[in-house]
Amino acid sequence: MSDVSKEGPVAGTSKGEGRIGLLNGLAAYGMWGLVPLFWPLLKPAGATEILAHRMVWSLVFVAAALLVVRRWAWAGELLRQPRRLGLVVIAAAVITVNWGVYIWAVNSGHVVEASLGYFINPLVTIAMGVLILKERLRPTQWAAVGVGVAAVLVLAIGYGRPPWISLVLAFSFATYGLVKKKVDLGGVESLAAETAVQFLPALAYLLWLGAHGDLTFATGGPGHAALLASTGVVTAIPLVCFGAAAIRVPLSTLGLLQYLAPVFQFLLGVVYFHEAMPAERWAGFALVWLALVLLTWDALRTSRRAARALGPRATRSTGPAESTGGTEGTGVPEPVAAAAAAVPGGACDLPGIADIPGAPVAEAGTAPLPKP
Repeated sequence: MSDVSKEGPVAGTSKGEGRIGLLNGLAAYGMWGLVPLFWPLLKPAGATEILAHRMVWSLVFVAAALLVVRRWAWAGELLRQPRRLGLVVIAAAVITVNWGVYIWAVNSGHVVEASLGYFINPLVTIAMGVLILKERLRPTQWAAVGVGVAAVLVLAIGYGRPPWISLVLAFSFATYGLVKKKVDLGGVESLAAETAVQFLPALAYLLWLGAHGDLTFATGGPGHAALLASTGVVTAIPLVCFGAAAIRVPLSTLGLLQYLAPVFQFLLGVVYFHEAMPAERWAGFALVWLALVLLTWDALRTSRRAARALGPRATRSTGPAESTGGTEGTGVPEPVAAAAAAVPGGACDLPGIADIPGAPVAEAGTAPLPKP
C-alpha cells in the first residue's frame, strides 16, 4: 500500500493538486471559523433581518454562479420529483433555524455556546444514526456518546440551564445533514435549491420591514447595504473552497480539518469577545473534547484495520487508485469517511464530508452521511 493512498491526496491527484486542496480546505474551515467577526458588523440590523438578507443574497450569488457555468439540468429533474422537492423544503426550514439561531447567538454574546453546538454535532449525528437509522455502535463510540451526554449535563449545571443554543444548533444541523443525504444534490446546487425555497418569505419580510420604516438596508447608508448584500458571498465562497478541497484531499484529512471551525469560534469567544469561562464550563468543554478524541481515535483505528485487511486484495483487483480497501475513488476507507461526515459546520452551515458527489454510504454503526 503506497504512502499516498494512506495519507496523501485523493488517489489520482498530484502532490501539487493535494496542496491546492489542503489550502482550499484550510480556507473554507478558516472562513467558517472566523465568521463570528462578520455578523456584528451588520448591526444595527437585527438577527432576523440579517437572516433574511442572507437568504436573498445567497440565492442571487449562487444563481449567478450557476448561470455562468450553465449547470441547470438538476433543477428540472428536481422539479419533476415531488419527494425530493419536499425534502429540499424540509432542509431549507431546518437550516433557516440553524442560521437564525447562530446569527442571534453571535450578536447576543453567546459565541462560545454556539461553538459548542458544532463540537457536539458529530456526537448528535451518531446518536441520530442509532435512533433513526437503527445503526449499531462500537464500544468506543458508545463511550464517546456517553462522555458527550455527561458534558452536556455538566454544562447545564454551569450555565444554570440547558445549553439550548448548542443543542438547537447541533440537532438542527444533524437533521439538515440527514435530509441532505436523501436529497442527493451537489453542495452549490443544494444551496441554490434551499435558498430558492427561502427567497420569497425572506423577500416578503424585508419588504414588510421597509413598509414600516425598519429596514436598515435602506436607512443605514451604502456601506451598511453593501455589507448586508455581501452575506451571499460570505455564505457561498467557503462552500466553493470546500468543494475544491473535497475533490483533492482524502476524506480523513477533511475530517480532521473540520474541527478548525469550532476551535476558531471558541477562541474568538474567549479571547476576542471576552466571554466568561468559569471552571465548570471548562470542565464541560474538556469532556466534549475527550469525546471527540475517542471518536476520532476509533475511526482512525478502524480505518487502518480495514486498510490492512483489504489493501492487498484491493491492489490485486482494482490497482493503485483503489488500494486502500475503502471507498472507490476516494483513497479513504469507509469508516474514516463515515466518522468525518459529521462535520461541525460553523456559522455558514458547512456541508458534511459526504457533500462530495459520490461520497460513500456509512457502514453500520457509524454516523449517517449527509450526502446532498
